[in-house]
Amino acid sequence: MKIFYAIQGTGNGHISRAEQLYPYLQKHGEVDFFLSGSNAQLQSPLPIKYKSNGISLHYKNTGGMDYGKISKSLSFNIYKEAKTLPIENYDVIINDFEFITSLACSLKKKKSIQFGHQASFQSKLTPRANTFNPLGNWVLNKFVKSTDYLGLHFESYDKNIFNPIIKDEIINATPIDNGHITVYLPQYSIAFLSPYLLTQSKFNFEVFTKEVTQVKKYKNLTLLPIDNKTFTNSLIQCHGIITAGGFETPAEALYLKKKLLSIPILNHFEQECNGAAMQKLGVTVIKKIDKKFNQIFTKWVQVENKIQFTLTHSTEEIVNLLMHQVPFNQVA
Repeated sequence: MKIFYAIQGTGNGHISRAEQLYPYLQKHGEVDFFLSGSNAQLQSPLPIKYKSNGISLHYKNTGGMDYGKISKSLSFNIYKEAKTLPIENYDVIINDFEFITSLACSLKKKKSIQFGHQASFQSKLTPRANTFNPLGNWVLNKFVKSTDYLGLHFESYDKNIFNPIIKDEIINATPIDNGHITVYLPQYSIAFLSPYLLTQSKFNFEVFTKEVTQVKKYKNLTLLPIDNKTFTNSLIQCHGIITAGGFETPAEALYLKKKLLSIPILNHFEQECNGAAMQKLGVTVIKKIDKKFNQIFTKWVQVENKIQFTLTHSTEEIVNLLMHQVPFNQVA
């Protein structure tokens, strides 16, 4: 069996999930990966057969989406790329929220399954943010079209939604508390973040950022380049983590029973929805970093973490469920 797996490269989580799934997918057939987008910072060992700049996300230094840069990054070659993408050569097409593959399937009338976190929003039972965002809601519901879906989220809100895929390094880890706070907020610049973190001089912060290529230390701040292994170790050993409103990193923190403070990217509807879901679990979620941050941080860091989070399905079980549900194509 030939499997086509499309990855949306607007963040590190999609790639990290594909890496975890790859050995289990190989049990079902030969897998070729298509990576679209240029925002992910991870260097992946996956055998990427097809690549595209696709649609990439850009952020302002102060925490919001930069729609001007996003629109400039759009390629007029997307339609041409969709027409030439050889999906007709594959029995199974798995799409982790990637637009070009979705368009190619529509043009060539091929079946596919949308798989991953964004797929969970195909269900009306998945938590939504209260903010009015018609464009964001449309993106989650209509941006990627498929024949079927299998979603991942913090809880099983519907019959086709399962627990997150957690990396083996996290599953097999023994969490410890070295006292530091891990920080990953890609929407903020270090220049913006530093004054707020320096004020909390009793705590050491390990801040992961694309702004540095080697470790830099200043007072209670350690700036680290984006690296999967280093970040995982920091998370396993931290007292707590401050991160955006993504899915994979909060899920890993919850699994490790780490204290979690989430700051969803402004005007990023999916992250705002994730924030709403996390709040239901008891996670501290704030809109932005401002003059109230020090007070919020002090309260958050002192409160005992009582959130309960468990996995009901292993990665292998989810892959088996996916392959049982996936629609097959007639290979050209």
